Amino acid sequence: MNPLGSSKEIVQNKLIIMYILQKLDMPVSNNALTKIILEMHLMNWFVLQQCLNELCEGKMVSVAKDVQYAGNASEKATDASASAGAGHEGSSDSYTLTDAGRKTLQYLVTKIPSGIRKRLDSTIPAARREIVEDLLITAEYIPESEDKYLVICKMREKDFPLIELKATVGTKKDALSVCENWKKHSSAIYSEIIGSLTMDRSSGNRPENSD
Repeated sequence: MNPLGSSKEIVQNKLIIMYILQKLDMPVSNNALTKIILEMHLMNWFVLQQCLNELCEGKMVSVAKDVQYAGNASEKATDASASAGAGHEGSSDSYTLTDAGRKTLQYLVTKIPSGIRKRLDSTIPAARREIVEDLLITAEYIPESEDKYLVICKMREKDFPLIELKATVGTKKDALSVCENWKKHSSAIYSEIIGSLTMDRSSGNRPENSD
């Protein structure tokens, strides 16, 4: 017997995860997603992690993972294909629904029982507010010379980083603009970056050089 349940149950559980990610419409940590699902008794932890793994492998969901590089430097990396065990590493992974996931959900959403959808529709807004409150958004700039400003933008969720960006701009006005945009639109910018990094950039999909 499949520990994940019947084929119908597996499909339904994956669609529930995708539905939650679509409704949240922002990067969601493994911890936050797990809390929503377990508190609503939608599936157990093991099933959730296995379904997340398979959704990432199928490119329905993208996952941003913490990876340790040489020199013990910890940086955030994106793994759209999610190597085996990605979901099990847990708390510092964060998930977003891909375009392919949105299209699939659009066609199959009715396979989620209407009662579950109604429960999610009433629960997600409060859950989203709680997640947003837990996010720490910071932006600052450091003048290095008259025409060189280092801008540092960060997004954290409780005790782990989601992303840290450093950019050098030429004017104080640009530095202030970057900081303001990050504070107002950090979730959208983060999603755009993850989407760009997980995009298939094989030769057949690259835009032609205009030169």
